[in-house]
Amino acid sequence: MSKDRIFVDEKSGDEPFRFDESVAEVFPDMLRRSIPGYAASLETIGTLARRYVQPGTACYDLGCSLGAATLAMRHGIRAPGCRIVAIDNAPAMIDRCRRIIADDTAARRDAVPVDVVLGDLEETDIADASMVVMNYTLQFVAAAERDAVVRRISDGLLPGGLLVLSEKILDENARMESLLVDLYHEYKRRNDYSALEIARKRAALENVLVPETLATHRKRLSRAGFADVAVWLRFFNFVSIIAIKPGGPA
Repeated sequence: MSKDRIFVDEKSGDEPFRFDESVAEVFPDMLRRSIPGYAASLETIGTLARRYVQPGTACYDLGCSLGAATLAMRHGIRAPGCRIVAIDNAPAMIDRCRRIIADDTAARRDAVPVDVVLGDLEETDIADASMVVMNYTLQFVAAAERDAVVRRISDGLLPGGLLVLSEKILDENARMESLLVDLYHEYKRRNDYSALEIARKRAALENVLVPETLATHRKRLSRAGFADVAVWLRFFNFVSIIAIKPGGPA
């Protein structure tokens, strides 16, 4: 695993953050050191896939990056006749994702087939789906497009289908938001990021990663038709939400 040193360079915060080859090369280390609870989210995605994926259906990993959530679903699914569609709009991510999926030595002989697709999730048709994952992806979608994306997911999910939505959020309380940001930056310092690296990455992500409040996410999911919504994981200002399409088994 290559170590993330992208923001050591003093000029690295001058340009907007991009999912290019340099990021793809160090992405596993970046996630491990930057997103608290990330490993737990992948483990739970696998557990949910075992429980909720229905026979003969499709599963989607929207904003798949290097395919970590795709692999979690693949290893968790036990229902027959399923397939996974992994989508990302960054060529560097897709190229590496295809290699990682092809080298998936943990896959069973009857492993679920995976289609790795270069494309925009805003234009992706979701159909016959029993599980959709957006793991820290919606925050990179233009705010004006987010309602339509979530609605399209809801419309494409079968009754009882599941959406896993993980996001960085803003706290409604400004004082608590400031505290949570400080705690998060301390977390990153403990993971060997310098104060300058943290500041430079924050500058590069400004207006690229645009977080929202938890209340905003809940309202959007409700408008899209998800009646059962729960936060199953929160670590500082990072959350993972489970939303279930009505009509399926309890």
